[in-house]
Amino acid sequence: MGQSSSTTSYPTSQFLISPEPSDSTDGIKIGPLRDYTEGIPDECLASIFQLLNASDRKRSSHVCKRWFRVDGQSRRRLSLNAQSEIISHVPSIFTRFDSVAKLSLRCDRRSLSINDDALLMISIRCEGLTRLKLRGCREVTEVGMDNFAKNCKNLTKFSCGSCNFGAIGINMLLKHCIKLEELTIKRLRNVNNGNDVVVPGAAALSLKSICLKELGYGQCFEPLVVECKMLKTLKVIRCAGDWDNVLVKMGSGNTFLSDVHLERLQVSDIGLGAISKCVNIDSLHIVKNPECTNLGLVSVAENCKKLRKLHIDGWKINRIGDEGLMAVSKQCPDLQELVLIGVHVTHFSMAAIAANCQRLERLALCGSGAIGDAVIACIAAKCVELKKLCIKGCAISDIAIDALASGCPNLVKVKVKKCKGVSSEAVDGLARRKGSLIVSFDAIESEGLDASGSDVGGQESGVGIPVTGGNVVVGDGPSVSSGRLALFRAKLGLFASRNLVPCAFHRSSYHGDNSKNNL
Repeated sequence: MGQSSSTTSYPTSQFLISPEPSDSTDGIKIGPLRDYTEGIPDECLASIFQLLNASDRKRSSHVCKRWFRVDGQSRRRLSLNAQSEIISHVPSIFTRFDSVAKLSLRCDRRSLSINDDALLMISIRCEGLTRLKLRGCREVTEVGMDNFAKNCKNLTKFSCGSCNFGAIGINMLLKHCIKLEELTIKRLRNVNNGNDVVVPGAAALSLKSICLKELGYGQCFEPLVVECKMLKTLKVIRCAGDWDNVLVKMGSGNTFLSDVHLERLQVSDIGLGAISKCVNIDSLHIVKNPECTNLGLVSVAENCKKLRKLHIDGWKINRIGDEGLMAVSKQCPDLQELVLIGVHVTHFSMAAIAANCQRLERLALCGSGAIGDAVIACIAAKCVELKKLCIKGCAISDIAIDALASGCPNLVKVKVKKCKGVSSEAVDGLARRKGSLIVSFDAIESEGLDASGSDVGGQESGVGIPVTGGNVVVGDGPSVSSGRLALFRAKLGLFASRNLVPCAFHRSSYHGDNSKNNL
């Protein structure tokens, strides 16, 4: 997309309208065909292009010279294959697309990527760039990042992954891009030795979001995280090092922090206690951190009373359970979304959540053998605002499904997966009694789960089959999967485990451009 510098014009016959045929056309002279699109102003034509997806827009730009020109001048978002061969085409590409504000440069691991010279050429021609994404640009060094940042000072969002420039390159960006608001760093190669650290620079006053993923020495970002006092979102995922000290230093001085995501880190209750000092936190993800216990969650609940979203993946080690959730139920009445995966909770704490968190709209309970019919019945009776419910790998039966049919008046979507006690008949009854309810159900064979019914990490032996009637999506394992095709699928192992959190609350939205072009 956007890499062709051709200015070849294409016929517009598909947009030309000829007079209607007549029974007697002998002797009648037919006038020239008229292009009715000529009357559309360029601004309107550009607005129409914005409604097309990437492939349709590319094809439309080749209809005629005018459409080619208008598309280039109005294109604000561009995604390029950043292989080294592109350097000779950079002038022609950005002569045509001279208004690009969001740029994505991607190179696969088997190809040679663009280098510092190409990035410099791009920065000179795109001084108005506000968003940049680099993926696999391994030939770009600290020098290239320095030159780029000097020319693109209006950058507000930067994301890089699998690149080779280290902390010095990030420092150059933070030094010159004083308007930078969002920073995402993933698998940055040269930050593993810890010799250099990332300092906030001039961007300290503007930076609002930091996301660090899969860094061998993520603690080199400690000065940046600590000194950005305007930070609202912090996500640290699979980054080595002791993060308790970082969170302690950050929590004592940040009053704007509202969204925290900690996943697979060396962090304990000390870190959660430090986070609890940021009293404006309304969204917290604690995912597979084995040192986090009820004590840390209690501290968060007692101080962060504005909490609206809480996601906990306890990794089935039973260090977070009833005690922590009881504190949440008492101290966080505004809770709207709760996701519990591999957390050992009982009717005791879930009844408190249902009774005290009256604004709860989205709930996911996954991989807990202690979740049974009584818990779901309590939720159905007391969670009147609940709209979306996901139950996976829990020890429920048709009794729980019947309870949902008579409760939760605002329920719009239910997902039931890997619950061997639930039958398709009960799900059908739920759909009939709640006509507008969307139900997704995967039936499984009895050996699909262990005795506790909490095997959320294994394979799913059920088959999801859409049924058009009644907004139900039902999968009947043994009954519908008998036959040669089902046996072939089973042998191929197509029913691998799926991510639990996205399955809980999946929202779809329409994008005018192809998703791969989004920054």
